[in-house]
Amino acid sequence: MANELRHVAIIMDGNGRWAKSRGLERFLGHRKGTQATIDAVEVGVNLNLEHMTLYVFSSENWGRPSKEVEYLMGLLIEMVIKEIPDLMEKNVKLKVIGDMARIPEKPRAKLQEAIDVTANNTGMQLNLAISYGARQEIVGAVKSIAAQVAAGELKVDEIDETVFANNLYLKGAPDPDLIIRTGGEFRLSNYLLWQAAYSEFYVTDTLWPDFTKEEFLKAVEFFKTRERRFGKVLHE
Repeated sequence: MANELRHVAIIMDGNGRWAKSRGLERFLGHRKGTQATIDAVEVGVNLNLEHMTLYVFSSENWGRPSKEVEYLMGLLIEMVIKEIPDLMEKNVKLKVIGDMARIPEKPRAKLQEAIDVTANNTGMQLNLAISYGARQEIVGAVKSIAAQVAAGELKVDEIDETVFANNLYLKGAPDPDLIIRTGGEFRLSNYLLWQAAYSEFYVTDTLWPDFTKEEFLKAVEFFKTRERRFGKVLHE
């Protein structure tokens, strides 16, 4: 039986290196990468995924030069506005995971507008990890559970993996079946640490702006070859 692919998460790495290798400013790499993002969403829809989660901007990325951060926020607004009609046509529901309070007012408002507009769509849910850090997410879940215990809404003995998962950003979503990382780095970079426990990993040296639909489908074919045991012995 072929592996069921419900949720793909992507670490979109390599925009800066793509630009540098061509003697261009970093921001041009980010702009070029937007087409790869659009293409990836289209592939996800065609694969009938339930969820796609894209690592757009990490909590650590706030430490980048202010001009780059400002440009990335502007590019985010531009993309969201431009892509809303296509998301509606494809029946895609948009969600943002991360600390939205840190996002400047204008891009935050545009993101919320897109979330509201697509809220009733019933196709693939596109989760944009923005101002996101997995450790930050886990600490937030611990605080939420502690508050529920303190309020008498939850007993300590009732805390289990399901309760914990339901206090994370993607509560109710299946864990990623496949995590794709472009740019050749073999690390999670503080991404979906809880949810990635049994995810399959596909790492490619291809930089994100060069990540085509065909490359995405290669990752899917790789996933189909994996024997997913989830810690169990399936056969002797």
